[in-house]
Amino acid sequence: MPQAFAFLVSFLAALVLGPMVIEGLRVLKFGQNINYDAPARHLQKQGTPTMGGVLMVLGVGITLLAGVLFTHWLRPPSPQLVAVVLVFLAHALLGFADDYLKIRRGKSLGLLARQKLAGQVVITLAFVAYLFLTAQRNFTTEVVVWRGQTWDWGYGYYVFAFLLMIGLSNAVNLTDGLDGLAGGLALLAALGLAWAIHVLPAGFDQLPLFNYALAGSCLGFLWYNAHPAKVFMGDTGSLAIGGSLAAMALLSKQELVLLVFAAMFLLEIGSVILQVLYFKATKGKRIFKMSPLHHHFELSGVEETQVVARFWIGGVIALTLGLLLSGFVWVLPGSGVR
Repeated sequence: MPQAFAFLVSFLAALVLGPMVIEGLRVLKFGQNINYDAPARHLQKQGTPTMGGVLMVLGVGITLLAGVLFTHWLRPPSPQLVAVVLVFLAHALLGFADDYLKIRRGKSLGLLARQKLAGQVVITLAFVAYLFLTAQRNFTTEVVVWRGQTWDWGYGYYVFAFLLMIGLSNAVNLTDGLDGLAGGLALLAALGLAWAIHVLPAGFDQLPLFNYALAGSCLGFLWYNAHPAKVFMGDTGSLAIGGSLAAMALLSKQELVLLVFAAMFLLEIGSVILQVLYFKATKGKRIFKMSPLHHHFELSGVEETQVVARFWIGGVIALTLGLLLSGFVWVLPGSGVR
């Protein structure tokens, strides 16, 4: 069964390679620099190896390579799958650059915000251009809302696609602040989206395999990222996860379903946006003790492991609702991106 193959191979690859990657990061002194304004309990995490997203890249890469070389499931790779892989790798490289600069500068700041955003914009515009240039006529600008019924957004759809990819990559990045938090939520979202695409009436045979591989690598990574973490995901992993999930949803017309699966990520980035807007509007007042939201709960006295567990519960609820919704939001046969 190709789905089980993709999940298990990626999981085992991340699990087996984990000790070697972590030791390599230690030897290279690729340790995390903790932000000075982070909760005090985070100071003990100073120096923990980061760039753990490399494990996810290796897990997904080994799985896809094995699928091409030893099975017929990915032979030849579809244009959609290639597009998702390129989005995944491009975001991983951008995150790697950010992580590397943080380490070399000995600070929690790597790329400047405008530099990172510029990189995300370039990657996202390239993907949106792919959607525009390869779309079947009169469909790509439509969002499936109910039992194959669509709502045509016209050129506004490309604006939505741009914002979805930029927003979700940043949302996962912001969520990656506690041991196991982003990895666990990414595992749930990837599994949910994989299943939603897998059961579509339209044929997207290869696309779910990427998400099963991504989910497997997240599970293998969690083995080492569970509290107390032996390695952090870093921007290498968080940007790649968010960008690739958005790409998968856009290609399969599961945008609305993804918004449900990714609800906890959106809650995190929403708390940051709300905090900033409220701070500016009230000239210094805050809604939360600190944003993103998981830090607010930490500063309210909730233990890190409890925060993570409760966010995972939220992720399971989002997964359940998304799976229920996916039964009513599906693509007509032959529709979508070629």
